[in-house]
Amino acid sequence: MYKNIVVLITDTFRHDNLCNRAERPVRTPELDRFAAERATEITNCYMGSFPTIPHRTDFTTGVLGWPHYGWQAIDQSGPNHAGQMLGKQGYATQLICDCPHLFNARFQHGFDAAYQHRGQEGDKPLLHLNDPIEMIVPDDKTRLHPIYRGQSMVNQHRWTNRYYRYETDVFSSRTASTTVRWLEENSEADPFFLWVDFFDPHEPWDPPEYLVRRYDPDYNGPPMMHPNYGPSSAYTPEELHNLWAHYAAEAEMVDRHIGQVLQKMEDLQLWDDTIVVVMSDHGMSLGEHDRTGKSNIQETDGRYWPIYPEIGHAMLLVAGGDVPRGQSLPLITQPIDLFPTLCDLAGVTVEPPKPFDGLSFAQAVLNGENAHRDYAVSGCHIKTESANPPRRATMPFLVTDRWGYAPVGAYGRPELYDLIVDPLAANNLADDHKAVVNDLHALFMANLARHQAPEDFLSLWAKKPDNETGAGVWAIDYPDEPDR
Repeated sequence: MYKNIVVLITDTFRHDNLCNRAERPVRTPELDRFAAERATEITNCYMGSFPTIPHRTDFTTGVLGWPHYGWQAIDQSGPNHAGQMLGKQGYATQLICDCPHLFNARFQHGFDAAYQHRGQEGDKPLLHLNDPIEMIVPDDKTRLHPIYRGQSMVNQHRWTNRYYRYETDVFSSRTASTTVRWLEENSEADPFFLWVDFFDPHEPWDPPEYLVRRYDPDYNGPPMMHPNYGPSSAYTPEELHNLWAHYAAEAEMVDRHIGQVLQKMEDLQLWDDTIVVVMSDHGMSLGEHDRTGKSNIQETDGRYWPIYPEIGHAMLLVAGGDVPRGQSLPLITQPIDLFPTLCDLAGVTVEPPKPFDGLSFAQAVLNGENAHRDYAVSGCHIKTESANPPRRATMPFLVTDRWGYAPVGAYGRPELYDLIVDPLAANNLADDHKAVVNDLHALFMANLARHQAPEDFLSLWAKKPDNETGAGVWAIDYPDEPDR
């Protein structure tokens, strides 16, 4: 009999949140314990296609998207869908989410059933216009796009959700409660594929303020709940710390609520018959590289934004069945590898309509091996009519077991980092290691060719960008969506 598969995704959860690895530690006791006592941690997982929907498309299809397409509905990206492939093998399939983008991108159509908690970010399920939208975060301290009735996204979000104050009202609590109930009602229906998508700790970061005060007890200014997606120098040191404190408190809440799901699996004695993965899609800059956010939407900030490690390095924990407990493996992996791996660990063979790009690392996990891929590339689809990457775009980043390489760095020149001693890529060594830069750029171009990137896309990276022009449609975080 096939094993069940449970996928828990948490959006914007930084890799270094775990196990007190960050310079400013975040409390994650549930996931720390899960990693130590139940799971194998894959310590070198890097995102593939950026951001939210491209990442989930990579995972769901097993096919790399960013050289070919950007943020779009999953059925536009190809014929593969994890839910459909597992459904054909007899799995009951369920999606539970509070991510506001999955239904708009039609992911739910691959499942037997799908349930969404609405109201995250700019999603507006029910207006209450007799109540004014309060300005909680000043406009010069937050992301302004999109504006609704003269108010920024974070102020819209707080208004849409009736200014909740208690932990039971936050989205991760509600999504966890729905998941716990689902497990209680379906634990005997084998096999099942359950995908739970927690949008938190994606911004806006609005946990109860009493949790924020544990990280920032002395702050007395307006709450910094949403980054500006631009220079961190726009904040005072106290404001920047408060922005991080809101993120940290929300990440701690997500840890707690994922822990409730993991505890229910223990209660129901599901571990022997279930493969579980807990992963993040990407992280977030919280002052690193003079940035707050993950992509550049500030007209006054002319920099390119490579997918530096605080964003590209992703959490990945695998458990259940025969997966060794408390194991840590430095496998370089990417989201396209995960679905083939889950199928192998669950003992199920699927027939993808389009062949997988991903490579299963199941045997490496079961055998405690230390090697999978030689390198990983994170990237965002670029649309431009120019011969150069457009200004302010999200730029790719290549990682080996030592080096981190940005073909187009913040100011248009290649950047190189020794990630062994500099894991957050703070010290650019490109000028001192030109041969390494050339080798890594050749590897980067070979990777694009291997994934059959179109010629016009390849030409973007064949020469240095024009640092003065770069006109085009830059790689925005979210496209306009019909119901936003």
